[in-house]
Amino acid sequence: MTKEPSSASLSPESPWGGEPLIGEGEIFGELAQGRGSSLFLGRFTMAEVQAVLEKKGFLKESRKRGFWPLVFAIDSSAYPLQRFQIFLREKTPAMCMVDLKIREGRFDPQGRSLPGFPAGVLRTLNFEWLTLQNPLSQFAETRGGLPGQMRPGLGMSKRIMDVLIFLGKRIHQDGLLAFPAFYHNAVLFSRYFHFINPDKEGEIQAIRRDFLHLPIKQLAWIIHLNCLRTADGAVYEWRAEEQLLPLRPEIEDYFGSRPYRDRIKEAMRGLHFEVDWERYETKAQED
Repeated sequence: MTKEPSSASLSPESPWGGEPLIGEGEIFGELAQGRGSSLFLGRFTMAEVQAVLEKKGFLKESRKRGFWPLVFAIDSSAYPLQRFQIFLREKTPAMCMVDLKIREGRFDPQGRSLPGFPAGVLRTLNFEWLTLQNPLSQFAETRGGLPGQMRPGLGMSKRIMDVLIFLGKRIHQDGLLAFPAFYHNAVLFSRYFHFINPDKEGEIQAIRRDFLHLPIKQLAWIIHLNCLRTADGAVYEWRAEEQLLPLRPEIEDYFGSRPYRDRIKEAMRGLHFEVDWERYETKAQED
């Protein structure tokens, strides 16, 4: 049976307005062991999620910026895939600040050439979708944002990532897994994530190396409009691969290892790109 999304709200009178009234041990001392679809990630009540948002500074920053009161919603109709949303004042698409689709998954490196990567299947939290946007702002022009971006960013990605890292560790996940739909997603995620495949990491770094003089937004549109060319003149097409934020030291060590870094350098040496400026100018004027 399809379940209606559950929701909760925070008002200015909420007890979460200051420091949490209960400590971390109390919040998580009686975690449900069963996997219920009405709970976030099958474990956390909305009150627990709100407590972590307070602990990691998201609620304080929201109040500071005038994003208040907040409304929270969890849609578990496709469980184990869940949709978690945070709205400003009312639960409408125009007022959505955070839109996250997430599920628990597994990553099996078997059959891949990943020297030094930890053996065995990893337990991961998979990002199927993540949007952070400011509902009180909008772009002045059609291409004011990045490809796929409807409103300016929220500027609170670190707060949200801190929450997800905290929860991931609480349920003993090995990492957070992203599958960036756009080139610029991969670049923006690279603050936290690394491509598991060092050749893909080298590809992304090679593109940025060749176009350090271009703003990331312009480069993102060049790629999105199929105006980037490889050294042989072929159209560069973005193909997503797994990016991982490690939650275990041995996985973090893999990304810092010499074999991983050497593979990146080797991939970069063999890759060079150029822009088809004529095509780009034509495409840019079509809107």
